[in-house]
Amino acid sequence: MFDHGDICRYNRRQMVNELRAVVKELGGRSVLGRTLASQRDLCQAIRDGFPPAVVEELMRASGLTLQELADALDLSPRSLQRRRRSGRLARFESDRLYRLARIVALAQQSLGDRMSAARWLKRSNRALGGAAPISTMDTELGARQVENVLGRIAYGGIS
Repeated sequence: MFDHGDICRYNRRQMVNELRAVVKELGGRSVLGRTLASQRDLCQAIRDGFPPAVVEELMRASGLTLQELADALDLSPRSLQRRRRSGRLARFESDRLYRLARIVALAQQSLGDRMSAARWLKRSNRALGGAAPISTMDTELGARQVENVLGRIAYGGIS
């Protein structure tokens, strides 16, 4: 039987694992330019704006093209290109990149590897009304739906 302390420790471990996976997808310390050891650190990094190299890293990690990445972030590819040459991404862009990195990390965890995750993100999915997961992540609600489907996959549900 689990007690409250066991559940809290489990939840903390899950949050730490998620944080590590997301930071990895964003390029880690070398790309982010700082160590992100807690959710508070990650929140501050989002507020400060990620460095533009995060865009390249997430494209590499996710297997997405610039157009697919821009669509998933609800940004124009041109704006994303401009940002890649400037000093820092805007807060809202960083927040959207975090959201996408979180889902990419979850897809890799649920499906086993990068290639499977990249294919899954681009294929139509009946659980999402026939839409490809990547095309539904331009909103927070769509991202949550994708996370829900990945959760069902990870825990043996039908998706």
